[in-house]
Amino acid sequence: MATTVPAPEAPLASGSRPRTFLPPRLRKILVSLHVVASVSWIGGSVCLLALGLTGVLSGEPQLQRAAYIALGILGSQVLVPVTWATLFSGILVSLGTKWGLFRYWWTMVSLVATVVMTLAVNYALAPTLVAAGDAAARAELGTPVLDAVGSAAGSAIAAPIVASVALSFVTWVNVAKPWGRIRT
Repeated sequence: MATTVPAPEAPLASGSRPRTFLPPRLRKILVSLHVVASVSWIGGSVCLLALGLTGVLSGEPQLQRAAYIALGILGSQVLVPVTWATLFSGILVSLGTKWGLFRYWWTMVSLVATVVMTLAVNYALAPTLVAAGDAAARAELGTPVLDAVGSAAGSAIAAPIVASVALSFVTWVNVAKPWGRIRT
């Protein structure tokens, strides 16, 4: 039985290091997790918008109250973990594939946008929605709900619109992969 000698590896270019890739099964799992988390984030934003509009436009105080309480729950219990799952799964997918994290402009734009949106949801939007939900729940029955929630009513409409546009842009960036490689 003859033994084969493996072919010599090509020398690495100066300053480069060998790329390590994820095994196909792990890559598929991570990509699936990233897609599910990203789609959940977009869906959550649309739900926030529907609840925010219900809170502002409904003439029924109990429905308004329920909408703002649901906004607080959705923001803190659903969107917070979904944003982190999107960010971390995206980083892992990027590091484990040929695209890399800082090799292409589109991965850099996607990363920066996702980091900014994750921080905005976790440290600005979710606390605002929770406070609005708490205020709506504590408001006395004769108090108009919109008076109790204050400026959070506008945030509950504006933030999901901005998020939906931004997430749609990031989705386009990840599909179209524009702008080429980052020159080093």
